[in-house]
Amino acid sequence: MANRNKDFLMVSKDILPDAIVKTAQAKELLAKGDCATVNDAAERAGISRSAFYKYKDGVFPFYEVSKERIITISLILENIAGVLSNTLNFIASFRGNVLTINQGIPLQGIANVSIAFDTADMVDTPEHLLVGLSEIEGVRKIEVIGQN
Repeated sequence: MANRNKDFLMVSKDILPDAIVKTAQAKELLAKGDCATVNDAAERAGISRSAFYKYKDGVFPFYEVSKERIITISLILENIAGVLSNTLNFIASFRGNVLTINQGIPLQGIANVSIAFDTADMVDTPEHLLVGLSEIEGVRKIEVIGQN
């Protein structure tokens, strides 16, 4: 990947200008094969071709940047039997390879946990993994704290 020496930021797409968000959408349409040409993808995403070409080399969906990388997440879990096990099983269902687990002693019914996992063989995107993790009963909060 030619961009390995560039600095990256993880930014919520909610605060980005439409042109950047639509460029990412157009790139995804092309990557999935839903559109055969840049012109088609740009049109479907609602962006001009010139805007697409302006931003295309600097916009990457989170899953693309994180592919073959280690992601570390911080979780706040309720101290209920099976919550951590369900969390780990969910990561495994995505074929995420758990590398480390650090759990603090639960205090007042809450446990802080950090999990580092490899995304190289995942069958879906990290975004979908994080959304699914947030829906597990007993998971109160999830935050991405690092990527390698």
